[in-house]
Amino acid sequence: MKQAAATSGAHVPALLHQALASQAAAEFVLASGYDGLIVDLQHGEVGLEEACRMLRAIPREHSEYAYARVGSIDAAAILRLLDSGARGIIAPTVETQEQASQLVAATKYPPLGNRSLGPSRPALYPGQDYTAAGNRAVSAVVQIETRAGLENVDAIFAVEGIDSVYIGPADLAVSYGLPGRGDWADGPVRDAIVELSGKARTAGLTLGIYCDSAEYAKGLLEDGLVDYVGLGIDLVFLNTMAHSAIKALRSEQWATTPTS
Repeated sequence: MKQAAATSGAHVPALLHQALASQAAAEFVLASGYDGLIVDLQHGEVGLEEACRMLRAIPREHSEYAYARVGSIDAAAILRLLDSGARGIIAPTVETQEQASQLVAATKYPPLGNRSLGPSRPALYPGQDYTAAGNRAVSAVVQIETRAGLENVDAIFAVEGIDSVYIGPADLAVSYGLPGRGDWADGPVRDAIVELSGKARTAGLTLGIYCDSAEYAKGLLEDGLVDYVGLGIDLVFLNTMAHSAIKALRSEQWATTPTS
């Protein structure tokens, strides 16, 4: 996520966390109006091979926001994801400048990083300026979701090649000894969001956050705190809709014993 979007009237990108290993699910989500996906290799059932197939299946018109969240900063896995079309790599639980530097090294071509140029999707776009264009197109995203990460943001944000910050509010709450909710409107989590927003702006980085609900996302956007949102998880949506459907079927209206 390269450019700030939280200006009045601006379109704010909304991305769905995809934990289901399904190319069809990705297609259906994007057809619903979401701007993109965060293919989640940290949580859920998506492995590296399936993640690569899912990224390749994303239509080009949605590829700008084809992101992947890795389980750890593994340069080999990140290279595979980028070669399959990922336009952003989210590294979870970044707490040190060294981790941020490792992410840039894995995500960017020289001179910023060490990404290798191989015969995959990049080979479809030959030219001497491809590596520079690739570095501009791909986002290195640090996820801040602990008190330790928050305490080290100045050093983390100073790493050249970092493009964006993504907040994990539930884990951040847990690190403060609070319930792992993703909708804190006050207290230390809210204070952390405000602090990260200000420091990201100063560093020239965009800021995103995971949101459980559209209402929570709207509040943050109205306050001008974030530039994009991760809105919901496919597995949670499936559970919610299934629960709603079966609850409606078994409502009191139909809870009578059939007569013969």
